[in-house]
Order: sequence, then structure tokens, then C-alpha cells
Amino acid sequence: MGLLDGKVAVITGAGGGLGRTHALLFASEGARIVVNDLGGARDGTGGGSAMADQVVKEIKAAGGEAVSNYDSVATPEGGAGILKTALDAFGRVDILVNNAGILRDKTLIKTEEPDWDAVISVHLKGTYCVTRPIFTHMKERGGGGVIVNTSSTSGLIGNFGQCNYGAAKAGIAGFTRCLAQEGSKYGIRVWGLAPVAFTRLTEDLMGGAAAEQSKQALDPAKVSQAVLYMVSDLSGSRTGQFLFVSGARVAELKIVGPEGMKKEGFTARDIADNEAAVFLPKESGFNMYG
Repeated sequence: MGLLDGKVAVITGAGGGLGRTHALLFASEGARIVVNDLGGARDGTGGGSAMADQVVKEIKAAGGEAVSNYDSVATPEGGAGILKTALDAFGRVDILVNNAGILRDKTLIKTEEPDWDAVISVHLKGTYCVTRPIFTHMKERGGGGVIVNTSSTSGLIGNFGQCNYGAAKAGIAGFTRCLAQEGSKYGIRVWGLAPVAFTRLTEDLMGGAAAEQSKQALDPAKVSQAVLYMVSDLSGSRTGQFLFVSGARVAELKIVGPEGMKKEGFTARDIADNEAAVFLPKESGFNMYG
């Protein structure tokens, strides 16, 4: 028996990279898959059906069930269309993985409005546009479900030259924490994922002499195993949590703080005098490569 026997999973941006490995793994564990991909370049331009169709072909060749969807995640109409594809083909949705994304990396000074809007639209608005109809379907059907939203250490921790991307991913993190609270009464679990993997979106960042080593160490299939844990019964009733996955490492990411300074009528000078109590020690910071 597979971990996802009888389940229907929608995966956005599943024509390549992380989405493709999620789709192939879920299908091998018994899920029926809606492979959504607009088929564009990594900056969000262009489009086509070939990428989604190829993944569907791979799943079917291995004995699984899958259908393609080419809607844009960045519009309400696209989100509704993705749900319709799932319902027409399989009659339900049990799992949603919001994975679709683009990159337009530039420092803030060089980031023009179209570069900002495109990244926010695909990542943050796209998460809303796809999740809202599917969450509503899960609630009305009454059988619960699992949603995984792909955030990033760029949003949770920060990264140079990714103000647009980091802002979108931080927004997704906030969306995830709030939706987990809303979903708990309906048995809908909501996870956040912060992956590090070698894909077409990240290959330029991991290029050079170490590219082949990075490609093997940061195989997207490793991240997919963590996502399989999230969406399967293996994770029990867990919800509202974030997993960082990089190569062989899996760790929860969460917001923490020290006990802090407690003083009625404190002044700015009091904060300066008590910085050791107010701030976490630098060595306690998260090292995503360690």
C-alpha cells in the first residue's frame, strides 16, 4: 500500500524542478495528480503545455493517474480552473502543494515595478488564488485535507538581491500561519516549506565548479520526501509548522525569542543597557548550510 492511496493531489508548477519530483513521488505512493504548469520561463514569461504534459506522461508510464492543467496561478480564474480540472478528472482534492514560482532577482534599486509585481503575483497572490477555491472545496466536502505552501529562507531569514522574492515568501509564511488556524476546525492541515534544492530556478546561484556537487547534494527528490511526510498520515495532526529541507538536513523553522527585558517605564537607554536580555546571541542564529 502507498502512503497516499485514494488521495487526489494538486501540485502547482509541477512541470519541472521540485514540483515534478513531488508529483512523481506522490503518484508512486498512490495519489492521483493534477500537474499544473503554465510552461513559461523562470522569469514568468511565455507559456506552453509541454512541461505539464511530459510529467503526466511519466506518471502514466509508471502506472499512475494524472492530468495536465495549464492555468496561471496568478488569477482567481486560474485558481478556479485548477480546481475544476481536479473535480472533472477525479471528483475531489485532498492535497494541495503551492509550488509555482518565478525569479527576477535584483537589488532593490534595480528592481522596477514590473519585476516586483510579477514575483508578488505568482508567489503570494498565486498562493491565495489557488488555495481559496481548494480550501473552500475541502471545507464543504467535509473530509479535511492538507495544504503545503512553499515559502523560503529568503523570506524567513533574508537573502541579498531578493527583496521582491523575500517579501512574497514572507507573505506566504504569514498566510500559512493564519490559514492553519482557520483550517483546524475543518480538519484541514496547513504546512510551510522552506526548501533548498538545485533546480532551474536556482542553478545560476549554485553554478561554477561546484555545480555538479550541488546538483547531487541538493537533489529536489530529497525535498519531496519531506513533503510526502507532511501530506501523509505520517505527520499525524501537525499543522501550522514550517520545515526547512536542504540535502540531508530536515529541521523545523519557527519564530523564537529570549525572555527579554521587563521594566515598567523603560527608556531607550534601558534597552541599550540590557541588550543581552533583549536580543538572542548571534551564535544562536540559523545556519542554513551547517
